[in-house]
Amino acid sequence: MGASVILKDEAATQHFAMQIAAVARPGDAILLSGPLGAGKSVFARAFLRALCENPALDVPSPTYTLVQTYDAPLCAVSHFDLWRLGGPDELEELGWEEARDGIVLVEWPERLEDLTPDDALHLGVSVLAGGDRQVSIKGWSQRLDAAGLSLGPETNV
Repeated sequence: MGASVILKDEAATQHFAMQIAAVARPGDAILLSGPLGAGKSVFARAFLRALCENPALDVPSPTYTLVQTYDAPLCAVSHFDLWRLGGPDELEELGWEEARDGIVLVEWPERLEDLTPDDALHLGVSVLAGGDRQVSIKGWSQRLDAAGLSLGPETNV
């Protein structure tokens, strides 16, 4: 059973991303799906800044480069934006297998197809009528609970 979180504003999205970053470890995959403008990039920036322990880190969108890699204290973190990916075979050229040794954050994970990691954390972002964001969460339930992120069927942040 999955949980969901309601994020009231950009600050709540950033806080949620920092909470997820705090429990991420080498070998993890965090998959962000949702429409354009849903807040995936806001989440990604906060997540990467938290892992890199640098609140001013420049985090450009990898829309055109497809992947941007950061040297975080814990391990390498690769931010993939697969919007323009021609197919899963292109992931080999981008260093997907090597990146999996660290932490991967993937926007547009639907394009991973058969390469989707079984143990990934799936975060599906949608925009609600009033502008709030709802994030559906699948995976990592025991880890999130152990970290004190008590996420019920719907939690407001």
